[in-house]
Amino acid sequence: MKTQLTNLLSIEYPIIQGGMAWISDAELASAVSNAGGLGVIAGGNAEKALIKNQIDLMKSKTNKPYALNIMLLSPHAEDLVDLAIEERVPVVITGAGSPGKHMERFLSAGIKVIPVVPTVALAKRMVQLGASAIIAEGTEAGGHVGELTTMTLVPQVADAVSVPVIAAGGIADGRGAAAAFLLGAEGIQVGTRFLVAKECNIHPAYKEMILKAKDTSTVVTGRSTGHPVRILKNKLYRHYMALEKNGASPEEIEALGAGALRKAAVLGDMAWGSVMAGQIAGLVQTEASAKEIIEDIFTHMTTVMRRKL
Repeated sequence: MKTQLTNLLSIEYPIIQGGMAWISDAELASAVSNAGGLGVIAGGNAEKALIKNQIDLMKSKTNKPYALNIMLLSPHAEDLVDLAIEERVPVVITGAGSPGKHMERFLSAGIKVIPVVPTVALAKRMVQLGASAIIAEGTEAGGHVGELTTMTLVPQVADAVSVPVIAAGGIADGRGAAAAFLLGAEGIQVGTRFLVAKECNIHPAYKEMILKAKDTSTVVTGRSTGHPVRILKNKLYRHYMALEKNGASPEEIEALGAGALRKAAVLGDMAWGSVMAGQIAGLVQTEASAKEIIEDIFTHMTTVMRRKL
């Protein structure tokens, strides 16, 4: 399937794998890139040396395009910006802040920058700064979320900017992909479904919890801190709710979440770990390879579109 996004990124399918901290490593990212999508290594809060190792591993596993996700609030963000430029990473995806002060360096190095945004205003600002494309992420997504839904955000962003728009949040099969393209997107970003990819190295208990999820299994925590996060319900969630109900300080609430994603993804603590997942988790029911996931989404999308037309 050819779109503005596939032409921009030199990929076969207009799909980007979500950059999930502690999860999106070179093994998963290379599998996605080799399957024709854009694999993404997540920088998260990792130090430069660790991500350098992942980039080296990525290069050993594929010669296809890939991206580095840089969370700009990370204490190591500046180092990862330097690393992306040193390694001539083809694409940088940014979140949790504006890449404005780094944009000139990125563009001078020939790096395409794709920011994740939750509003039209931010999308316009990112394009003014030189973004090559925009990821419009709805509140249905897992992890850090905004307020607008994918259904409402994507068409408004598509109308507001001239660069390709990638829809994210609530997409796990061909129906979601078809809806995204009809809303004006030129591509999709998928995270939750790739959690159960065979190449995804998260703890087996995390995968099992995703596969058992239902439509009402996810909740948003930490709204009172200004940094809401969507996770699957567990003891951590209930403790979050109790703290917020009792008027705990934002600092106390955020301290509860420190290191919680690693507890879930690496250690398999499904009670006190932050099991980040999107609202679409209830639709994810089988483990498959990254290649099978991508091909299934777009085969299903073609079938859906033909039926509806």
